[in-house]
Order: sequence, then structure tokens, then C-alpha cells
Amino acid sequence: MEYAAGVDVGSTQTKSVIVDEEGRIVARALVDTGANVIQAAENAFRRSLDSGGIAGGEVRCVVGTGYGRYKVTFGHTQVTEISCHGRGAAHMFPETRTVLDMGGQDTKAIRVSENGEIVDFCMNDKCAAGTGRFLGAASSALEIPLDQLGPTALRGERPVKISTTCTVFAESEILSWLGKGKKIEDILLGVHKSIAARASGLVRRVGIEDQVTFTGGVARNTAMIATLEERLGTRLNVSEESHYMGALGAALFALDRVESEGTPVGTREEQA
Repeated sequence: MEYAAGVDVGSTQTKSVIVDEEGRIVARALVDTGANVIQAAENAFRRSLDSGGIAGGEVRCVVGTGYGRYKVTFGHTQVTEISCHGRGAAHMFPETRTVLDMGGQDTKAIRVSENGEIVDFCMNDKCAAGTGRFLGAASSALEIPLDQLGPTALRGERPVKISTTCTVFAESEILSWLGKGKKIEDILLGVHKSIAARASGLVRRVGIEDQVTFTGGVARNTAMIATLEERLGTRLNVSEESHYMGALGAALFALDRVESEGTPVGTREEQA
């Protein structure tokens, strides 16, 4: 058996996915990126090998993606995260035509063709208000673990209006609402609705076409899924692999390379 791998080095977490010759996920791993990006990429890849009981020599090609893709020093090439999320989403959900990728530092709306090729895309501007970082600010201000934000927000009934468009001031506004006696669940529901409003604006810019697939780490947040579906007026495709979609796409590009060229040479090139 021969394998291919993708390593997605994100701003907060690094993911590694290994696929077999049929494109099936056989192993995966996730680590915090931290300050040493090169080490994070190596650790994620090594853990995915261990989890699948796969020897390093059995992986014929490794593709790096994400903001730290050039730090995947053991990789053979790099592919942008936009292409990888589009490819991964279309592989997981073949009817996908629109992809919303929400990560720690940015949000991307992507329109793809029936074979997963990028037709159009747009990203949030320099402000991180519509990203996972905004949720991180809420988590810090309210002293609630990130994995509890979604369930808590879903208990909200009267969401507050979050007016700030800057993550830097998010904590101040959240604490201000808390000081006015608003319930934590209503504040968090307001935070999620604010993010959903900004993200849906990006999606509409590229055009909403069925089906819509939600990728990235924030796709694990149940309230984010619910508020986005309400805002977009459509059901989102979400899977247990949504957090790994970029790494999956990178692994599929690596598999393409193996099939077309055999064992690749470790060049340092980037594909759009």
C-alpha cells in the first residue's frame, strides 16, 4: 500500500492527514501550532504516521498548505489553502459548490466547480471580527472554554447586538454588556450572530450555490453552524473531518502527484 499526506499549518493549529491509494483517510492528527511552526508540522505528521501505524517511507508525497505551508520542510510541494479546502470539501461532499472556511485568523468563501476546482473566492479584510479569533476574545472575556461557547450560546433567547468590528475591542464590548446585566448566553448568541453576519456577506459575494460546506476549526462550534444556517437560509454540510478539510485537500493533491509522476522529487513550488 502506498500513501500520500497533507499537512495544513494554520495560525493556531496544525493538521496532518494521510490517505490511501483510493483517497480514503487512514490517519490524521492535530497539534497546536505554537511558536515553532516547523516543529508543529513535523509533530503533526509524525503523530498521524503513528496513529495509522504507517512507516514514513510508505508516504510517497507530502503537500504543505496553510499560512505556514513553506515551513513543511519535509514536503515535496505547497498548495494554497483555498485550493485545498475546495478540493477537500468537494471530495467529502461531491455536490459542494460553495465552501465557507472559518479558521483562527481568517474566513474564506470559495465557489468550486463540480470537480473541486476554484471558480471564485474572497477573504475577510485585515480585521479578524468574522473569524475564530473573535470567539477567542469572547472566551477570554467571559472565562468560558472555547468548546463550551457553542452550547452556551444556543441557550440564548435575546441576543445582544455586537457592534464592534474589531477583535481588539471585542472584550470591552462583551464586558460592557455583562456589566449591564445581560445573560452570558445572550451575549454569546450575539457574538455568534455578529460573526455569521460577516461570514454570510463573504459567501454572498462569491454567490451561494447548493451545496454549502462549512470547513475549518470553527465548524466544530454548534452555535456557529446554527446561526450561519439561519443567516444563509440553507443547511450546511458539516462532518467530523471539517477541521481537517485543508489537510485532506492537500493529501489529495499529493496523491495526484504520485499517480502522475510516481515518487516525486522534493521541489519547492506552489500551485494556485
